[in-house]
Amino acid sequence: MLRLPVSLLAFGLMIAFTQTGFAAEPTHLKLYTTQGKFDTVREDVEIAITSRGLVLDYVSHIGAMLERTGKDIGATKKVFDKAESLLFCSASVSRHTMEADPTNIVFCPYSIVIYTLPQDPKTVYVGYRRPVSTAAEPSKAALKEAEDLLDGIVREALNLK
Repeated sequence: MLRLPVSLLAFGLMIAFTQTGFAAEPTHLKLYTTQGKFDTVREDVEIAITSRGLVLDYVSHIGAMLERTGKDIGATKKVFDKAESLLFCSASVSRHTMEADPTNIVFCPYSIVIYTLPQDPKTVYVGYRRPVSTAAEPSKAALKEAEDLLDGIVREALNLK
């Protein structure tokens, strides 16, 4: 009988589940997909942000930056067809999170990413970095409020219930 170390067996199961689509959702990221045009989905996300009275502080053109700088470092792989990150803040939600724990400053500003991949530009990915805390309950509750805001924006933009 062949015996494998538990760590090797666990690694093999992780790879098998990942390749078949059964891997657990990562704790650091919430990601949605939709079919459509990047520019339309991006505009829908921006409308969902500003309709809440929030101000879009900055747009990071990640895809364009990687394309531009890739040539300088000898990279030839095109990572994204298009990719942007929309950064914004909520005065009330951010205040709650930082009053609960000042180290929650790391989650501000909030960021929603929108991207497409070169091999499938009609599938648009929309997601956000999950504000996860291992701190005390007041911090976890405040960060849940922040995640609810982010998830609500994305779900509204993608017309999800």
